Amino acid sequence: MLQVLNPATEEVVATVPAATPADVDAAVTRATAAQRSWAAAAPAERARILRRFASVVDSHVEELALLEVREAGHTLGNARWEAGNVRDLLDYAAGGVERLNGRQIPVPGGLDVTILEPLGVVGVIAPWNFPMPIAAWATAPALAAGNAVILKPAETTPLTALRLAELALEAGVPEGLFQVLPGEGPVAGNALVEHPGVAKIVFTGSTRVGKSIMASCADRVKRLTLELGGKSPNIVFADADLEAAAAATPMSFLDNSGQDCCARTRILVQRSAYDRFLELLTPAIEEIVVGDPLDERTQMGPLISRAQLDRVRGHVEGAGAAEAIRGKAPEGPGFWFPPTVLTGLPEDAPCAVEEVFGPVAVVLPFEDEADAIRLANATEYGLSGSIWTRDVGRALRASRAVRAGNLSVNSHSSVRYWTPFGGFRQSGLGRELGPDALTAFTETKNVFISTEGPAL
Repeated sequence: MLQVLNPATEEVVATVPAATPADVDAAVTRATAAQRSWAAAAPAERARILRRFASVVDSHVEELALLEVREAGHTLGNARWEAGNVRDLLDYAAGGVERLNGRQIPVPGGLDVTILEPLGVVGVIAPWNFPMPIAAWATAPALAAGNAVILKPAETTPLTALRLAELALEAGVPEGLFQVLPGEGPVAGNALVEHPGVAKIVFTGSTRVGKSIMASCADRVKRLTLELGGKSPNIVFADADLEAAAAATPMSFLDNSGQDCCARTRILVQRSAYDRFLELLTPAIEEIVVGDPLDERTQMGPLISRAQLDRVRGHVEGAGAAEAIRGKAPEGPGFWFPPTVLTGLPEDAPCAVEEVFGPVAVVLPFEDEADAIRLANATEYGLSGSIWTRDVGRALRASRAVRAGNLSVNSHSSVRYWTPFGGFRQSGLGRELGPDALTAFTETKNVFISTEGPAL
């Protein structure tokens, strides 16, 4: 059994049966049968069902949000956004069903066309940091493209996924087409990855686990999308609007308590603006409200677990640097850690280059544009980042030079469901979301029809 704790109180909120390899095998059998009928259905019918699914989710947004608060410790505002994002992803994917077009390619001697066919059964392994939206990133386009989906949520956050499966049936999604199997990664997750009936795996999580899954998929020549770790830079040039940059910085790494692959945890500030930026950043950090996730005023909640709290604490205690800024956090039950900004670290210190996955950022000075780019690229990751400058030319040069999949200029936005998302280097493989999301769950079949042979 899996025990689900409320991260804000440490109380047990639910126990859930853990799937076995036999459960995975049975789920794949059901999914395979359901997928054949689903792929044969008219595109308009698939689109209608997905829109009904979106509508049902919309009518349960508050329920789903409260469930997310209980199992993940997210603030209520964030949880409402996440439930709404599932709705929006389903709507967006439904709009793509009837536009999943192949091509007609000019060739001599006949007509050549391509057909986009569904892969079959897709396994989705979702993380605990954003349980609802990240699960939907893969599930919505995979279903829209004609596939079946088996979703394995993280061990600590299975409740919203299970509820979404119930809502799918209520909306008319065929039984067996979208199944949720809570379970442990080394058991249910591995069984899903290794199953010969699963055509593709979509995994979001740590780079270490992603590499292991990649090796298993390679052995089976199984398709794979990976969204892995990050250590994203927030580059602040001296010519930037420093007040705006400082005001926006706290939530760029404190949103979801820093448990975000896109968190801008490497704050790179041009040396001539360094002291002024810290003066502006200090009150912005100290004013962050950390507390009860159900309180509308709360901006940051707890970490997900005791293990994660110990991991973050160990990183900070081992940093050996003076803390420039430290906010407040509740005491007593719950996995609380205060907003923390470190200075005085070497640029290659663990806290400066490794993913902490908590409310901790490091400020590093740089000299000029070339030095900023060097520092920004001085990690193994390349997921996201921000560039603050009033110089349009510099913004464009830096955007081309920073090795990351998702960049923002004078803002901290990374993820929009209508634009592609994914990382460079060890931050992942492939892209999710955006106008091409459905094609990632298809095979391209090429058909040539001769006009010079026997009559048809």
